[in-house]
Amino acid sequence: MTRSFVLCADDFAMTEGVSRSILELLAAGRLSATGAMTNRPHWPRLSGELAAFSGRADLGLHLNLTCATPLSAMPTVAPAGVLPKLGELAPLALRSSAARAEIAAEIVRQLDAFEQHLGRTPDFVDGHQHVHVLPGIRHQVLDALAARYPAGSVYLRDPSDSLAAIRARGVAIGKALTVAGLATGLRRAAARRGIPTNRGFSGFSPFDPRRDFADDLTAFLVQPGPAHLVMCHPGHVDDELIALDPVVATRPFEHAALLAFAPQGLRIGRFAPAG
Repeated sequence: MTRSFVLCADDFAMTEGVSRSILELLAAGRLSATGAMTNRPHWPRLSGELAAFSGRADLGLHLNLTCATPLSAMPTVAPAGVLPKLGELAPLALRSSAARAEIAAEIVRQLDAFEQHLGRTPDFVDGHQHVHVLPGIRHQVLDALAARYPAGSVYLRDPSDSLAAIRARGVAIGKALTVAGLATGLRRAAARRGIPTNRGFSGFSPFDPRRDFADDLTAFLVQPGPAHLVMCHPGHVDDELIALDPVVATRPFEHAALLAFAPQGLRIGRFAPAG
């Protein structure tokens, strides 16, 4: 029986162009999951189109604490009404109990917004720029999921993999190792709360438009884990994306490569916990 892996596009609802790309790829069967930024103003309108893929793809929350504006006031974390950069968020979450309380409340608001507009619970939760694994934030995420959902019903992205697998893929090794280090212990902490995670993760990219993303996609499936998940960042470029996010030039290349992607020996599928 052919093994499957989850192919997940991050950043749904970030912009119109990114969202249109993801919807097109879902319709073509070239993705099996996407995570939505429910704090973005596009979410209420586009959620209805995304809902058409319920049961066909994993639809989840892409927890956003570093891009644009929160859903409600966060006077410690976002005193000017704009979420901080990742380098500012991480130390703030560690040192400030007020910040952690605001983060916990924003997690709940973003989950509420997902359920309100999609009409059901998320299949999974992950984080924009992997914020869900950070010390000072991960326990807020784990506690929210454990309190809110039955054990085993919502999975959490573990963005780590073995040193051997990361090196064998040979793509953005430093970035992959850094995030794997930050995620140390996440899987065990999730398991204690009855929250399943993927086993095997890839998709880290240098976001260099000179690279052949089709080759990188093939590399992401080297030494796949038993419940492997590959992230990607396709999109159509628009003015909003250029103004909002540093990852711009590579998104159309990812979109084109995903449309033509035909993985060998594995199939694109929904999450199935490793046995």
